[in-house]
Order: sequence, then C-alpha cells, then structure tokens
Amino acid sequence: MSLNSVFDIAGMGMSAQSIRLNTTASNLANAQAADSNASQVYRARHPVFETMRRDMINNDYMSMNPMASDSAMGVRVSGIVESDEPLERRYEPNHLKADKDGYVYYPNVNMVEEMADMISASRSFQINVEVMNSAKTMMQRVLTLGQ
Repeated sequence: MSLNSVFDIAGMGMSAQSIRLNTTASNLANAQAADSNASQVYRARHPVFETMRRDMINNDYMSMNPMASDSAMGVRVSGIVESDEPLERRYEPNHLKADKDGYVYYPNVNMVEEMADMISASRSFQINVEVMNSAKTMMQRVLTLGQ
C-alpha cells in the first residue's frame, strides 16, 4: 500500500462519517415532529456502510495465497435505511395534531442513541483527519531525505 492510497482511504472514511453526522443531525432535528397519522411521521434514518475492495492485480499471487483475493480499500455508504422500531404513541387530546381518538404519533428517534452516534461519528472523522495528517508528515519527511 502506498502513502497515496492512505489519502484515498481516509477521505472515503471522512465522507462516510460526514453522511453519518448529517443523518444523525436530521434525526435529532425531527425527534419531536408529531403527526396524527402514523404513516406520515418521521422515522429515524441510519446509513448502511459497505467495505469497498479491489482485486489483486497479480493472479499468480492470488492462486498461491487464497487469503489475498481482495484487499480492503475503504468504506462507502451504500444506502440510508429507515428504522423499523415502533413509533411512540401518546394520548394528548389537546395537541393540534391529535387524531379523532386524541392520540399523537412521535418519531422513533432515541435521543441518547443519536447523541452517542454523533459523538462516535465525530471522533471517527477526527481520526481520519489525523491519519491524513500523519501520512502528509511522512511524505514530507521522505522528500527531505534526499537533501
């Protein structure tokens, strides 16, 4: 693996964590969006990550070493799925969006989970930045070796 591919891998990680942060922020922003119809209530969304791989170029090496058929090249978001957790149904007859029976439906967003997810995504993003900075420093030191 060359140092150049480190930048690609860390960049893909930063992009994936950015999507994760945006999804979490959307969940938090819509956590109290109530509605009288359960089918119209916001549902928590979560990104689905997928490992991206590249095939080894040398087929002879692959036939000799079955463990080397693929090498990891990073991560990407393959999609965003809605949570299938049940919605929160509250009896609030005075609420503006209450149905005929006085019930209001709230999103299935767990605030504690979302905050923990936001902290985790933020830290993962920061770690990828540190990886890029370390690779940059190494490349700069390699360039100064010939002086």
